[in-house]
Amino acid sequence: MLHTDTQYSKLRWLFTIGGLFFYVVDIWTDVGLALKYFQEEHYVWAGLTLVFVVAGLLVTQIFSYAWCRDDFNDPMINPEGNTTILGKQRGELAALHLLGLGIFTRYYHLLKKGFVVVSRKTTHLDTLADRRVVHHRLFCHATDLSMLKLLEAFLESVPQLLLQVYIVLGHEESSYMQYVSMAFSFLNIAWALVDYRRCLRRSLPCVREMPSGLPTAIYLLYKFFTISSLILSYSLLLILSTYSTIALVILWLLGTTWSHLLRTNFCSSRSLEFLYRAVIGVILTFTFFNVKGQNTKVAMSVYYVFYSLINITAPVLLAFLKPESQTAPFFLPVSSVISGGSVLGLLFLLLYYRCLHPREELHQSDEVDGLGGKAETTKTIRCFLQP
Repeated sequence: MLHTDTQYSKLRWLFTIGGLFFYVVDIWTDVGLALKYFQEEHYVWAGLTLVFVVAGLLVTQIFSYAWCRDDFNDPMINPEGNTTILGKQRGELAALHLLGLGIFTRYYHLLKKGFVVVSRKTTHLDTLADRRVVHHRLFCHATDLSMLKLLEAFLESVPQLLLQVYIVLGHEESSYMQYVSMAFSFLNIAWALVDYRRCLRRSLPCVREMPSGLPTAIYLLYKFFTISSLILSYSLLLILSTYSTIALVILWLLGTTWSHLLRTNFCSSRSLEFLYRAVIGVILTFTFFNVKGQNTKVAMSVYYVFYSLINITAPVLLAFLKPESQTAPFFLPVSSVISGGSVLGLLFLLLYYRCLHPREELHQSDEVDGLGGKAETTKTIRCFLQP
């Protein structure tokens, strides 16, 4: 019998449906909000809202198709030289990705294959090795999707959340649609973070799965408080002056440059690698990730020192350089949330990495018992962001 850590269960299949739901609703609420801005003649806000949606869709389609193309040419993944990947031929996959349907194609394939596995009764003809291979492949497909969802969340949902918070606080423009959009952006971010972390640790054979329950909750709280407080600080800086976007661009450039200096090797082509590093720069603007799977104690410490400085200086700068903002109804509550969120985020960070972060390795070898060369399918995962 398969261990629950390596079994693609019915609950995991239902979680996949949940991820698809948040993905679709988040996009549609943002598109609906952009249309509302357009009708109200807020053309800049409408344009920015749509830009973030398109950026997330475009980048994920590019990476998704690149991975499909690599799978076609990888003898470890496609040893028989099959003409189909994800049940589609090259031309079909290219057309689907051009239409922005690459992610939905992956969801359909995973849900279809997963349903067959979770609904089929095990017989004496099914060997443990065969079942292990099937479930491992499903987890690899799920992890590919979770990586794409993580990229989409930081290219679309996080900037969208920052934009809407800035509009609500700085321009006193609030509507039901804005709050719905922000709520689903937040839910999509939270889901993407936890789903990726769990998929990563289940699909990598040499790393223990992230335990359920308390460690997952602590990790999510650490990310929630640190990202939320930073978004609020950025929004205060934008309220102070829209030229603060220059500072955000500088932060993005620093993150991109750092990932370049680390010489990431995530992509199979040089041009895609540069795109990947640019995306990493966006992610590092909002939260810290281990970019290359190395010891990052020093890098994380430096990152969160700057994080703390930003959260301290943003309310102070707004109060001194724009004194009238001190009487604004949002100033005191937002400043308090930033302070409290910063402290709680750092406390949960320390608690998680001191006490709950999995360190035990099951195997030093790259191969899983019974999988042999199929462990090569995790090469992409190994080179991606590590929590």
